[in-house]
Amino acid sequence: MKKIIIAGGTGFLGMALKNYFEEKGFVVVTLSRKRDQQTTYWNGRDLGVWSEHLEGATALINLAGKSVDCRYTDKNKAAILSSRIDSTRALNLAMEKAVNKPKVFINSSTATIYVHSETTINTEETGVIGDDFSMNIAKSWEKEFYSTTIENVRKIAIRSSIVMGKDGGAFPKLKTITRLGMGGKQGNGNQFISWIHINDFCKAIDFLISSQLSGSVNITAPQPRPNREFMGILRKELSVPFGISQSKWLVELGSAIIGSESELLMKSRYVYPQRLLDAGFKFDYETVEDCLKELVS
Repeated sequence: MKKIIIAGGTGFLGMALKNYFEEKGFVVVTLSRKRDQQTTYWNGRDLGVWSEHLEGATALINLAGKSVDCRYTDKNKAAILSSRIDSTRALNLAMEKAVNKPKVFINSSTATIYVHSETTINTEETGVIGDDFSMNIAKSWEKEFYSTTIENVRKIAIRSSIVMGKDGGAFPKLKTITRLGMGGKQGNGNQFISWIHINDFCKAIDFLISSQLSGSVNITAPQPRPNREFMGILRKELSVPFGISQSKWLVELGSAIIGSESELLMKSRYVYPQRLLDAGFKFDYETVEDCLKELVS
């Protein structure tokens, strides 16, 4: 029996991966804090009967963690960190105790681990990792993940960019504001958007499982684009003739009103998937034009 375990798998990415692997004939076990018949309960912190599902599985994929789409209050900061560290620590321990372990353990990370850059692209080898709340969360997350070496298990931390899909993530919000005429640039529009189509995200995870790669891998399309260009392409695909731009102060005000952080729009994520490409991965959606055309269709 081919089996995939997805921890924290009830969100946009988890459901997409579940559908993808089920279509390929896998049994997918979803670990969730929700108690329902479609998932296996875990609290994201302690060992329990859920760990029995690791036996004989092909891979373990951890997506657990509180969403960063919130205000960075002290309470939310603590929850963002603890939800990532606790779940990763519990899965490391469960993997160590398993007898017939999954051969691959994939843990979420984020392309936000790299510094704001509008001129220098970040690969896994050359990328500059900085020092602020978001980057320190990512560093702590990866440190916890790599704190144990498990014999015969490949560990991969996926530094994911913005995942674009019809059913969740950033795209539905961007589509809505663009259709309302607010689809101009945010700030000066020079900040890069690193992105990946949801289909390529799922394909990349599958590729990593069957590859020999280990360590940290950028999961992003090979053509990041500046915010002003990205929004212009989206307006074209939606046949919206104009888009009102938002200055930095307006983005900050709007983020406060909707309970989010301006960093999510204003940080330049200029990231390149060097290791994926070197290993032979082929993207279905290499350009923003191809990605948005499919999502809008």
